[in-house]
Amino acid sequence: MNRVHLEVIATTLSDVRAAQAGGADRIELITAGAEGGLTPSYALIEQAVQAAHIPVRVMIRPHARSFVYDKDDCLTIVRDIQMAKQAGAEAIVFGALTAEGKVDEHLLAEVVKQAEGMSITFHRAIDEASDLLEALQILKRHRSITDVLTSGGHSTAQEGAVQLRQLVNDAGPNGLHIVAGSGIGSNNVQSLIRETGVPWVHAGSSVRYGGLMANGVDTERVTQLQALLGEVSV
Repeated sequence: MNRVHLEVIATTLSDVRAAQAGGADRIELITAGAEGGLTPSYALIEQAVQAAHIPVRVMIRPHARSFVYDKDDCLTIVRDIQMAKQAGAEAIVFGALTAEGKVDEHLLAEVVKQAEGMSITFHRAIDEASDLLEALQILKRHRSITDVLTSGGHSTAQEGAVQLRQLVNDAGPNGLHIVAGSGIGSNNVQSLIRETGVPWVHAGSSVRYGGLMANGVDTERVTQLQALLGEVSV
């Protein structure tokens, strides 16, 4: 049996410090949390990597209009990956779909190429895919994609629990981790893990002051959530 790991969203350097002090296993570094997360500044990436002794995964998302990107967006995405790598980030967080709701395999191949030497999380764009399980099979072809952040195609992970269990089963025991995100907190995290078997949990508003994404990370909430994870295993 393996313990469940905790990834915490950080939008500032103080968030990074607070999440780390609370025992987070990994940071997802973003800006614009209210919009679901966009690419943070180069300075913040560099400072976060220098300050953290846990892995920092950097969001690569140029805008919040959709997960369908044009040629100009692709140029921005490539340059942002290069800068995240230059800053020393361990991994990137990325996702892209075609207008038909399929994984954008052409752009994904370019992202994998540009991110060579880094790990990749494919983010919740997958929750808007026309076929979740088909999308997962495409992602499994790329060794550098180590994680898939998803709520099982629903608004919250709790609502998508049945699909999350299926994704965990389809991901297999080695290599690809399903990371459950959206609506996860101390009130439901243990039951969700028992129901789905997810090896990673992704926390945003639930580990912030007042439970609000607009506020900073609360070290005590991170510690509390990590303690609850320590009581269950997969």
